[in-house]
Amino acid sequence: MIEEPKAPRVDSEVGRLRTVLLHRPGNELKRLTPRNNDQLLFDSIPWVDRAQQEHDAFAEVLRGRGVEVLLLGDTLRTALADPRAHAAGVHAAVDDRRLGNDLADSLRSHLSGIDAAALAETLMAGMTFEELPAAEGNSLVQKMNHPHDFAVDPLPNLLFTRDSSAWIGDRVAISSLTMPARRRETALLDLVYAYHPRFRQAARAYGAHSAPIEGGDVMLLSPGVVAIGVGERTTAAGAESLARSLFADDVAHTVLAVPIEQARATMHLDTVCTMVDSDAVVMYPLSRDSLTAFTVRPDGNGSVHVTGPAPFLTAAAEAMGIERLRVIDTGLDPVTAEREQWDDGNNTLALAPGVVVGYERNGETNARLEEAGIEVLPIAGSELGSGRGGPRCMSCPVVRDPV
Repeated sequence: MIEEPKAPRVDSEVGRLRTVLLHRPGNELKRLTPRNNDQLLFDSIPWVDRAQQEHDAFAEVLRGRGVEVLLLGDTLRTALADPRAHAAGVHAAVDDRRLGNDLADSLRSHLSGIDAAALAETLMAGMTFEELPAAEGNSLVQKMNHPHDFAVDPLPNLLFTRDSSAWIGDRVAISSLTMPARRRETALLDLVYAYHPRFRQAARAYGAHSAPIEGGDVMLLSPGVVAIGVGERTTAAGAESLARSLFADDVAHTVLAVPIEQARATMHLDTVCTMVDSDAVVMYPLSRDSLTAFTVRPDGNGSVHVTGPAPFLTAAAEAMGIERLRVIDTGLDPVTAEREQWDDGNNTLALAPGVVVGYERNGETNARLEEAGIEVLPIAGSELGSGRGGPRCMSCPVVRDPV
């Protein structure tokens, strides 16, 4: 007898992981060149075949621990089989202001006539001017763009599914992504959550057109307690808006707004620390004493009450109702710590309390986790990490067991 899939629900970072949304890298990574990789937020040009091998191995580690793996490409193709989703997907792909009316109409007509799989590929991998269907008459836009320029931008950062959406309780927050190279990602997640049979009943905790917030900054410390990093990608307005939504829906009782340095190495809260057990975090040592938090709670009158700042570890433990959070530092010395933080040593994915997936290259951090009683499942990430993201960045938990 086949069991019905569990309804989406995530109340912590460490409850046993049952279902996760990943994105297997595809042709969108083949669009990266030395000319555009900075604009598309990659530090180097990945070897795509190897990146796919590494991602397949990551997915197999999860499946080997009983995790159901949903792939974004598959869910998008299923959603686009609905004519309403197909029409919305075409709308998301075509930018009239960029293409001009005639070229936009030609592209819109072409995309409207292709099947769900072909449309999904265009939405993910983009389309160059050279690949555009022939338009009637002359187009100044087409003539003045290089044939390999993008008429529909590719989305190589789809790999990092944590950023574009996050489940909080039984609700999904669609991120409002800050960087231009990533903004169209949320249109794809909107389609998946609105039209895929698995998610049609899902309520929304946040919308893509709200103030900027990204899932890598959202951390579920314990049921009802959510930390939100405020820095390069998430604004204070985004953190406050999400907090108000969570309070109104009775999904959280405390939100910690955590200022983080606006730098490439610390773009999200989960590049600074992640949960590895119900009372433990792995953390970049330079952040241990400097990280602070503002505590936000509902005031009972439809508004919020803000206190702080206070040391993050103190505020987190108090909100979680525990004596203290155990801290496992990244690396043994400042140089090692900085190297392994850059290589996403702090960015682990918990599969259960005390069981995490981490990049194998972060040997010192993994050894310290093991010494602290945390089981580490190492994966290769030499190519996957070229866009600055670790196992947590590459995974959007959909179902977790209660802690």
